[in-house]
Amino acid sequence: MTLTSVNTIPERLHSVESAAALLGGISPSTVRDWLWRKRLTRIKVGRRTMVRETELLAMIKPERRDGGNNGPE
Repeated sequence: MTLTSVNTIPERLHSVESAAALLGGISPSTVRDWLWRKRLTRIKVGRRTMVRETELLAMIKPERRDGGNNGPE
């Protein structure tokens, strides 16, 4: 039997409350609603509901200040 070493960093998981705080202090009930509507993926750890940090960070989008115009000025 050959063992293969995989150099991966475990993905960080957040509780519903921690996820809400990471998203700028939104309500934990908003995060629960997004989980229910499948906007976020629910990860169960025992009885706890967790959310992947990568999914949360993907929801954060910078606001465009140029009015959406990508053409030359």
